[in-house]
Formats: sequence, structure tokens, C-alpha cells
Amino acid sequence: MRFRVDVSADTAQIAWPDVYGPARGIVYDLLRSQDAVLAGELHDKGWAGTPIKPVGVSPPFFQGVTRRQGVWGASGAGSVWLGSPVPQIAGCLLAGLAGRSEIRWGSTRLTVRGVRLEAPPAGFESGTAEFSARSPILVKREGRFLLPDDADYLERLTHNLRHRADALGLPNGVEVEVLEAGPRRRDEVQGKMRIGATAKLRVRAAPELLQSFYEGGIGLNCVQGFGWLR
Repeated sequence: MRFRVDVSADTAQIAWPDVYGPARGIVYDLLRSQDAVLAGELHDKGWAGTPIKPVGVSPPFFQGVTRRQGVWGASGAGSVWLGSPVPQIAGCLLAGLAGRSEIRWGSTRLTVRGVRLEAPPAGFESGTAEFSARSPILVKREGRFLLPDDADYLERLTHNLRHRADALGLPNGVEVEVLEAGPRRRDEVQGKMRIGATAKLRVRAAPELLQSFYEGGIGLNCVQGFGWLR
């Protein structure tokens, strides 16, 4: 399950450290408001005996803003996406938003205008999907972040996706092809560096696994706002 939260910001731009920095705290706050035990276990241990946290969130994206380097524009018309392929987690997120009039995204106040479920796009039943990342996909090998043109990128991303499938109890056969790659992005999130790039990917996998990627994102640190797909 994934859903879209329509918001308006009380500022014309979000400070760059606040683009991804607040995301993780917001997710756990929503979960904790409904199930403190689930939130604590997911935070401390991960899911199903693995460190995987099958929950994703996007940074806020806004309409009518001019893109400028080093500036994250905001406006009165924007959206944040959240989701999880685990019904228990997704249900807590959705229930946690019920009745909320605002989300504090760092120093920015986001007024909630509405929440709506997003159905998965048609075509997953074919076993092939093309995804475009709205936020950078994070992939690492031996402590080093990789970019789509690095030699080990596909192998490590595929490993991550298969590991995610195992944690969800889904068929783990996955093939990934990079169709397009965005520029290198370097973001500091609560004092830690994150380096990645957006990409357009063709992914072959079981339909239910493709849907799980759509609902929770891919790569590392999805709970911080990275690897969110459309």
C-alpha cells in the first residue's frame, strides 16, 4: 500500500539539510502513534529477522517552483508519498495521518490538504516494469557509495532487491537494467553523507515483488526518503 499526502508549505524553500533529514523521524513518529512496539522493533531490529526496513517515504515535492542548484523550492501545492508492502506497517502510517492537520518537516510546516491511496500501475502482471526514481537510489559496496555507471552497481542493487524479497517472503528472482541515469547527488543527512543518483530502471521480477518496490522504494535508506519510485 502506498499513499499520497497533499500539502502546502509555509515557506518558499526548504533548507537543504531538511530535505531528507526529517523523513525518518516522521515515519517512526507516525508508526509510534499507532503501535509503539512495532515502531521500536522495526527501528532497532528491522523486519523478519533482517535489517531490512520495508517502508519508504519521499521528500516533499512542490508544483510551481523554479529549480535552482542548492535550493529546494516549496510552494502552496506539494505532495509527500509514503508506503510499505507490509499491510501492518502501511496501515499504521495511514492511521497515524488520520486527523493530522500538519506535518513538521524540519523547520517547515506542511499543512495537510488531503490523503489518498495510490493504486499500483497496470502492467506488473507481465513480470516487467520500468521505474523512474524520484529521489536518489543509494547503493554501497564495502562502505563506498556507487553510481549507475560504476562496475558493481547493478550487482549490488540486485543483491539489495533480492535481500528485500527474502525479508518479505517473496520470490527473489530479479534482473535490473539501467535505462537512464541522473547526475551524482551528494546529501548530508543528520551528519552522515549520502551519495547516489536518480535512474530509470527496467526491472524483471515476480509481479508481487514489483509491487513491493513501488510501495516501499528501493536501495538503501528508503526510510530517509531515498529510492522512491514512480
